[in-house]
Amino acid sequence: MASLTLKQEFIIDRALDEQVDFFMFSGDAYKTPNPSPTHQRMLMECFLRLFKQGIPIVMVIGNHDHPLTFGKAHALEIFGQLPLDGFHVISKPENRVIMTKNGPIQITGIPWPSRSHVALAQENQSRTTAQLTESISEALAQIIHECAQKLDPTLPAILAGHLTVSSGIFSGSEKRAIYGNDPILLPCQLAREPFDYVALGHLHRYQNLNLHSHPAIVYAGSLERIDFGERKEDKGFCLVKIYDKKMTTHEFIKVNTRPFIQIEVLLDDKTSHTEQILAEIRKHVLHGAVIKIVYTLPAHIKDRVDTHVIYNACFNAHYIVGIFPIRPIVHKEARTALKVDMSFNELLQTYCATKPELAPFKQELISRALELMEEVEREENN
Repeated sequence: MASLTLKQEFIIDRALDEQVDFFMFSGDAYKTPNPSPTHQRMLMECFLRLFKQGIPIVMVIGNHDHPLTFGKAHALEIFGQLPLDGFHVISKPENRVIMTKNGPIQITGIPWPSRSHVALAQENQSRTTAQLTESISEALAQIIHECAQKLDPTLPAILAGHLTVSSGIFSGSEKRAIYGNDPILLPCQLAREPFDYVALGHLHRYQNLNLHSHPAIVYAGSLERIDFGERKEDKGFCLVKIYDKKMTTHEFIKVNTRPFIQIEVLLDDKTSHTEQILAEIRKHVLHGAVIKIVYTLPAHIKDRVDTHVIYNACFNAHYIVGIFPIRPIVHKEARTALKVDMSFNELLQTYCATKPELAPFKQELISRALELMEEVEREENN
């Protein structure tokens, strides 16, 4: 909580120092559409600092802001209900002209396309998931095209959306959560006249998907690492400057994020398993970090790690995700192809064939087993 406040304060401080014309937020304010009152208060305090300095705030609704239940308010709707000029909440595709201290700017806002609302339409109820996704993608591309045509080409214009672009790079768990489910747009469907900049939310990694052409298509990324798949990524925000048509620059400004440290240890059986992990832990600065410990055990060796000692060694970490053992996969021997209609001799021959270590003694073992069987049969007959 404290680190999030510091990041928010840093961004707002930088916006005020730069005397920006407006503040663009491209969705996903919270983890869920039902934020706690504390999180709502924190965001409100930050935005009010901008409002008091006459800086307009533009918010596009993201998928995490959007409730799945029809009729419920989205997480940012309260800002649109304030009887104040300066809060612009875009919950449906539209063009808006925002007045700033340096003149007007055009915003084409494309919020997250809610699949559930589209699926409920009568004409879509017989469509498969893939067909529905393709339909939404085509509709989005057409909406962006129509909005672009309605813009004044003499004024600066920004396309702000919470969308998935085909060439975007996913991070961590969002690969599983997003890939194959999101409507996908091509870069050429976004980088069109007269947009000077394309500001996107949704993917967690900072990236410019149109490096060698105009306009830039930029994901600013998340402000915090969401999982260990993002532990090596820089996090931050973008400062954008529009000088003239086709003269736009942006700077990615990194923020200090909480470290995510994954400690990996390949154990041997020569020394204490616990001590081997402790030795690896001592190589890292754990204060305030999120920790994940993964250790690999040799096959057929008993796990002798004292997790209680390991947890105590990480006492100054912010949070320990867990201590996870990994064992190599041991391939089980194939079951002997024994059948109930086989003779005792055939059963012995088949079993011994699956045991290479018995090869030198095979015939002797089978001979002795047959003798024992004959002896048992004689006793039973008597």
